[in-house]
Amino acid sequence: MFSKRALRSAIGGSGAALLAATAALIAVTVPSAHAADPPLRDLAAAKGVYMGTALTASEATGASGPIAGAQFGMVTPGNEMKWDTVEPSRGTYNWAPGDSIVNFAQAHNMQVRGHNLVWHSQLPNWLTSGSFSNTELHSILIKHVTDEATHYKGKVVHWDVVNEPFNEDGTFRQDLWYNQLGSSYIADAFTAARAADPGAKLYLNDYNVEGTGPKSDGMYNLVKSLKQQGVPIDGVGFQAHLILGQVPSTFKANLQRFADLGVDVAITELDIRMQTPSDAARLQQQANDYTSVVNACLGVSRCVGITVWGVSDATSWIPGVFPGQGAALLYDDNYQPKPAYTAVRTALGGSTTTTPPTTPPTTPPTTPPTTPPGGGGCAVTYGVNQWNTGFTANLTVKNNGSAPVNGWTLKWTFAPGQTVTQAWNATVTQSGTAATATNLSYNGTIAAAGTVDFGFNANWSGSNPKPTGFTLNGTACTVS
Repeated sequence: MFSKRALRSAIGGSGAALLAATAALIAVTVPSAHAADPPLRDLAAAKGVYMGTALTASEATGASGPIAGAQFGMVTPGNEMKWDTVEPSRGTYNWAPGDSIVNFAQAHNMQVRGHNLVWHSQLPNWLTSGSFSNTELHSILIKHVTDEATHYKGKVVHWDVVNEPFNEDGTFRQDLWYNQLGSSYIADAFTAARAADPGAKLYLNDYNVEGTGPKSDGMYNLVKSLKQQGVPIDGVGFQAHLILGQVPSTFKANLQRFADLGVDVAITELDIRMQTPSDAARLQQQANDYTSVVNACLGVSRCVGITVWGVSDATSWIPGVFPGQGAALLYDDNYQPKPAYTAVRTALGGSTTTTPPTTPPTTPPTTPPTTPPGGGGCAVTYGVNQWNTGFTANLTVKNNGSAPVNGWTLKWTFAPGQTVTQAWNATVTQSGTAATATNLSYNGTIAAAGTVDFGFNANWSGSNPKPTGFTLNGTACTVS
């Protein structure tokens, strides 16, 4: 699947206070109907399944947080447990973003789905640009899986161990892992994850496998082979990034054939996109489609739950990747429940009507940046992993000053045709060729001679040169 991570912030040293504030906001920001009716999480539990959402750290401390905490019983971190966030430098781990999601979940009595341990995308520059032997790359893989699963042992109930290993024709994706290690990397990753955390359920996760076809057949054959080999795989995740009116007719039967292999199945990243702007007819079709997906899961005894990929259309990944499309989630841009929300609650056995909220959601203020002190300037390291018409950029920003930077803004200029779709560890905005990245709550301070890492995914056309004109809080930076 395309990377679909919304921009985020996370809970840092004042996490307890922020969690308390977030909990307090629930009373004033959750739609009034939700206070009277059982939330989706309770309706789902009564059906023997969970109802989850993806959440980035900025959403957890913003308008989505109170709704997520009240309505959903499972949370998947959007970016915070991905390789480039967790291990930005080899052997150096940044647990704070992922820990913030775990803290949010614990504060709201939610479970956590870890996403993900091994993927072809959002890998740090040191890994994608390194020249590693097959043996060394295998060791790097096993160590990362082991270290991350160990860190979150007892806190993550499901892990997407390997994410998106297939091409559309059912062959293995030609990525870093497969090209050097062959398909055995998948079994090795599962084995390492089980050794690190025997209590977590281990999943294979992919998109466009919801209906029967070449890609889902490839997934089916792999799962069957892994089971025959005794590899510890517990489940299969069906991302379900769907298009309006195109829920596969074979969805339920496909879920069932995987369940018949002796694994659990879950819908892990559900959204249903449409051409925008939406209208009443499209919203009703979307509601019908959500009903179909929920019913497919409820019709398979080993379908354990459904996760929607975000709370609100306001933070969805869809418009940045599919121009002219969006409105894919249960809540609209103003955090109002949509017909799709009502359809889901009805399918789960709840009431058929909802009342829109009367109090608009609020977001916490941000800290204004300060200029780099000490006259030392800054340095930016810019690394790229490029493919077809897209690329992943990983940036390290160093404060060369003699005192800390408290609150930072990095600006630069793109070449024409370069367009950011989503980012991690920073909020990235773009106007024409001008781009701006601002810190999140957990990484706003850059110590003297210290660094901060962030990254983004983007599309490109024509050419994809390195951006120019980097400045940190108005001070020019050197670039490498």
